[in-house]
Amino acid sequence: MRRISKLTRVAVGVASLGLVATACGSTSGESGDSGDKNDRGVAIAYDVGGKGDQSFNDAAYAGLTKAKGEYGYKTADIEPTEGETDADKEQRLASLAKQGYNPVIGIGYAYGPAMKAVAAKYPKTSFGIVDFVVDSKNVASLVFAEEQASYLAGVAAAKSTKSKVVGFVGGVDIPLIHKFEAGYKQGVQDTDPKVKVVSQYLTQTAEEGGFASPDKGKAAAEGQIEKKADVVYAAAGLSGQGVIEAAAKAKVWAIGVDSDQYKQAALAKYKNSILTSALKDVGGAVYALSKSVHDGKPLTGTQTFDLKVNGVGLSESNPEYAKVPGLADAVKKAKEGITDGTIKVKTE
Repeated sequence: MRRISKLTRVAVGVASLGLVATACGSTSGESGDSGDKNDRGVAIAYDVGGKGDQSFNDAAYAGLTKAKGEYGYKTADIEPTEGETDADKEQRLASLAKQGYNPVIGIGYAYGPAMKAVAAKYPKTSFGIVDFVVDSKNVASLVFAEEQASYLAGVAAAKSTKSKVVGFVGGVDIPLIHKFEAGYKQGVQDTDPKVKVVSQYLTQTAEEGGFASPDKGKAAAEGQIEKKADVVYAAAGLSGQGVIEAAAKAKVWAIGVDSDQYKQAALAKYKNSILTSALKDVGGAVYALSKSVHDGKPLTGTQTFDLKVNGVGLSESNPEYAKVPGLADAVKKAKEGITDGTIKVKTE
């Protein structure tokens, strides 16, 4: 069984990507080596939706950019292709490793099978995978307590709703997104049991576009708004842009996800409708792994980014956040309860 390494009090710094990490050792290349023995820097392979989703993938890109600026790295960031197979993903990761990139990071659980295969072929390259655990000594599995951030989003929704109905839109009906829903519902109910949560998943599989279809997100949000929801939280990647658009049109609140979506340039015309965002510091995790490789002590094993290390959180960028009666205090109290263990957040 793989040794599970601890995230030794890593200060992830959700907003700033300020993360200092410690771990254990590696270099680059192995079988299929390109002949370049010098690490070229960090490479990331995007999940469904690719760069420009203003959410999950863009958070990863922010970490790549930080590492590049700090260490003078050469970098690569590769888009997924429509309808691709595990073999396609494996080829992509292997190509990056062969070129000498170190670390090579797969952004999203879909890289699981490919990551396991490629890591075995390039044992001297450090790999990372977000949202999935791969049992390999040269892989850092970067996982998050999404349910904790979603609990805080639920507190915010319950404090902000006037209709006593709030919505949840999940991109794909899978266990990972169930964590978002479970935490959100619990946060709502613990704050105000009279508030009803209406939920909808866009698709059963990622291949059907649940994380990459703003039109699907918009339609789902419109349906929930028709049911009187006046706060809608989306955990749906690129599809969440449609949820935010629908909320802005109806003049209700949207809650963003992963990145601070109030600050995203592509969403600027909707930002006054984005009350807050449930943050997941994917960028901080990408940077942490990059730093650890640069320092000669690569992270390995399961690295859990939770509220205690600021790996997840809730944004406060929108000035309206502070104006909602009781909201800031309720979120602060919930954070304290989660971090000291008095609040146990459900994952399903």
